[in-house]
Amino acid sequence: MYELHGFRSVEKVEEKRLKREEIILSEAALERQRMFQEKVRAQFAGKRACLETFGCQQNVADGQRLMGMLREMGFCFTENAEEADLVLLNTCAIREHAEQRVYGNLGLLTHSKRKRPDQIIALCGCMAQEARTAARIRESYRHVNLVFGPQALWRFPELLWQVYETGKRVFFVEDEPGSIAEGLPVVRERGVKAWVSIMYGCNNFCSYCIVPYVRGRERSREPAAVLAEVRELVEAGYKDITLLGQNVNSYGNDLDSGYRFPDLLEDIDRIPGAYWIRFMSSHPKDASPRLFDVMAACGHVAKQLHLPFQSGNDRVLEAMNRRYTREKYLELIRYARRVMPDLVLTSDVIIGFPGETEAEALETVSLVEEVGFDALFTFLYSPRPGTKAASLPDPAPKEEKQRWFDRLLEVQNAHSAKIHGSYVGRTVRVLADGESGDEAYPLSARTEGNRLVRLKGGKELLGQFLDVKITGSNTWALYGEPV
Repeated sequence: MYELHGFRSVEKVEEKRLKREEIILSEAALERQRMFQEKVRAQFAGKRACLETFGCQQNVADGQRLMGMLREMGFCFTENAEEADLVLLNTCAIREHAEQRVYGNLGLLTHSKRKRPDQIIALCGCMAQEARTAARIRESYRHVNLVFGPQALWRFPELLWQVYETGKRVFFVEDEPGSIAEGLPVVRERGVKAWVSIMYGCNNFCSYCIVPYVRGRERSREPAAVLAEVRELVEAGYKDITLLGQNVNSYGNDLDSGYRFPDLLEDIDRIPGAYWIRFMSSHPKDASPRLFDVMAACGHVAKQLHLPFQSGNDRVLEAMNRRYTREKYLELIRYARRVMPDLVLTSDVIIGFPGETEAEALETVSLVEEVGFDALFTFLYSPRPGTKAASLPDPAPKEEKQRWFDRLLEVQNAHSAKIHGSYVGRTVRVLADGESGDEAYPLSARTEGNRLVRLKGGKELLGQFLDVKITGSNTWALYGEPV
């Protein structure tokens, strides 16, 4: 069995500062992968691949690169794993539920592998980079042929060739800080939405989060490369473009040029065309008044901010290693709303962090009440092995945490419904971006603030910016018809 693997310590990772010349892959390295693409194509063109992606938008963007490489290797695509010659699971390690779904799918694939022993099954993404996952796959899921982490995504053609050439299992989960591979082929979704990774990795080490251990150190793409990709997308007709990074506010810290995320937004805004630019995720410790000033001034940048606060209690924030306080967060929100009165604000919240008390959880609820978020992504704490939080004492029973969580949902859902109700009778600008499956409101659309609108009208409206009169609402959506 061909294997490369390693283990990462927090101390060593935090000490290492990446050098640009070490992380930007050379043309020779990329040409080597193109050579393996041709090798696979020459022998296996016409085979069918099934790719399933779990988790965040960054995983979606990674999946589009994997599909691009598969297409260059001559594969066609199917959504049916049983008929696929290659099944690739692109995984997420953020929450336990996502991991269990992956293991469930791997278990089901034993049946298709039994029927077709030559089927190749591959596991990639964040789960694959964890040593415990690789060990479990190696011992208990012996029908899996290939395992590789996010930092090795660009090596996919070579790793797949090794599987085909040797007939052995290949594990590539080497401990490395990560790299930047420009020019990888990509297969994008049809429609108006597109994702652009502006940076990779994370240096924050929030105590509950596994991402820095599986995605490596922060590394920013060169501004010219990002601008070229966005310009290409706008010219191709994409109108809702999201910039991705684990912490976009850290963009440029490793460029040693003084060029930062607000500068990138200003340069993107100069690209002509009808489109919206969004970004996620943003970390409060690095958010600044200048960022909000730039958002307010740029016509293409959506007046929407996803700024995770996670907890409203300072002791819990410190235990989470978030490096800001409740008051610091509130100061940011007050300033952002002052320069963008129509700002749509969303956030992430964790309830039940180890050691959290009911009083501390209710401080989170009180912050939600004070801020008045448009929507929240809410989570009951899920321990991630290998993180600092996973070893903390956690005396509160799950049933009690659920009660705190339900109170949070009650407050937020009532506020979301109230905000949506205030839209009824108003006319808003939307981008029709898909079909809803609802006969009465067959189209789906998004406002600049990313609110979901169920829309009357025919398919000819898809891809267009429209003025829509809002006629109804509920907690999760608006309903309307074109003016």
